[in-house]
Amino acid sequence: MDYFDPHIHMVSRTTDDYATLARMGCVGMSEPAFWAGFDRGSAASFRDYFRQLTEFERSRAASYGIAHYTWLCINAKEAENVELSREVIAMIPEFLDRPNVLGIGEIGLNKNTKNESIVFLEHLDLAAKYNELILIHTPHLHDKYLGTRMILDMLVSDARLERHRVLVDHVEEHTIGEVLDRGFWAGMTLYPVSKCTPARAADMVEQFGTERLCVNSAGDWGPSQPTAVPNFIFEMRRRGHSEATIRKVVYENPLAFFRQCHRFQFSPRQ
Repeated sequence: MDYFDPHIHMVSRTTDDYATLARMGCVGMSEPAFWAGFDRGSAASFRDYFRQLTEFERSRAASYGIAHYTWLCINAKEAENVELSREVIAMIPEFLDRPNVLGIGEIGLNKNTKNESIVFLEHLDLAAKYNELILIHTPHLHDKYLGTRMILDMLVSDARLERHRVLVDHVEEHTIGEVLDRGFWAGMTLYPVSKCTPARAADMVEQFGTERLCVNSAGDWGPSQPTAVPNFIFEMRRRGHSEATIRKVVYENPLAFFRQCHRFQFSPRQ
């Protein structure tokens, strides 16, 4: 089955991972701007990173028949440095016309601090001014519920933002309901240690249905599996779900969300 991974960090993966994903049915992916495994010290390093996302990774993916799209921001892990964050945010418009850029992301909170909230709101302002899609990072583990509520409250307080153009990622059982109830898209991230497993993601599909719901691997520097979406497909098949139901979550839904960006020109295989 063809699938589209809407959140994966290929700058942290080997070229062999591209080959494996292609064999597993991955036809497209989107890569949010993220932490580099260490804190960067200057806006110039982000300029190089944005070039890597918009130029090099797009080319590397194409070698294996995979469409590569990306998002731009300074991630919440580095948002404590407000001065640096503002320099990076000011740079982002230079890259928004690149053909594989989908919008602003992944923005959000990490430790739910005041500075993270300041930077989050300034990213939202940028997205609103340029009418860009938004991809949200919600905090990990014990910070998740509070951080998710803070993020949702900030989102709904900005009347310029259309909720159907925002995807709130890393939802779990205790946050998915409110995300969907408030009219946002929700992303389930499959991690071997935190976030959720393929079985838990299948449980959430069975409880909440398939509308405005995506699943991703978020494969990055830490313990993660770039083939997590195929693992979810296998779990859904094991439970007897139809191919149409599975395809909607892993393929049709990501495309429906991304098509709200005029730069998204993905052509499905015939």
